[in-house]
Amino acid sequence: MDRFSQIGFVQRINLEWLENIANMVALGNNEDSINIALQELLRNKVSIGGNAARGNRNIMISILKKIWLKVPPEFDSFHKRALDLLNQLSLDQHIILHWGMSIATYPFLSVVAENTGRLLRLQGSASASQVQRRLKEKYGERETVSRAVRRILRNFVQWGVLVDTADLGVYSPSNSLKITGEETISWLIEAVLHSTRNYRLPLKMAFETPMLFPFKLASIPSGTLANYGQIEVISHDLNNELITLKNEAHK
Repeated sequence: MDRFSQIGFVQRINLEWLENIANMVALGNNEDSINIALQELLRNKVSIGGNAARGNRNIMISILKKIWLKVPPEFDSFHKRALDLLNQLSLDQHIILHWGMSIATYPFLSVVAENTGRLLRLQGSASASQVQRRLKEKYGERETVSRAVRRILRNFVQWGVLVDTADLGVYSPSNSLKITGEETISWLIEAVLHSTRNYRLPLKMAFETPMLFPFKLASIPSGTLANYGQIEVISHDLNNELITLKNEAHK
């Protein structure tokens, strides 16, 4: 089963933990030391007293490592640029990198984000039941889908991109984070392409995708996108440009 068919992201993952592993990877720590550090970090927070191989704590650690450490070969350039940006962006902007790495690694999460963002645009709020219904249409009527959606939406609240409303299970958007840096915008658009099964989208759609609902991206020319990373611009015509990932990015 490929990553586009899997759910995978089935646990609550705090932003603090993503920040922790990203910094360890950026500093060059090896997997063994990262495992030890994450076990210690989560010991008194998750599966307290438990050491089961597939306990919640170890599943969470597996998710964290998949996002920031054990990335697939086609993510090598994308991942390296994320680590470079980690040192360039302010701490409050690191959510951009955690979001991009998460949607690229776990397309299921990107579909949750896309449907949440679409509902927010249409009605100003999104309920867990509405998002669950849309995800079940794509992934099937499984309790695993409902549970994963609930946890991901709670992650979005903890990450600061959604806000609880007075109605249980209904969320409103937080303030959008403006992104103006060309390299950061290019990297985030590349994340969107990695989360898309055929690795290509119309340029306008990539910039306006509800998947990026927490952010407001400055408009930059398509040629500028091609100056960074693995994005390739395929011009159908001036009003309908298509962007894709270069072949070596998705072999």
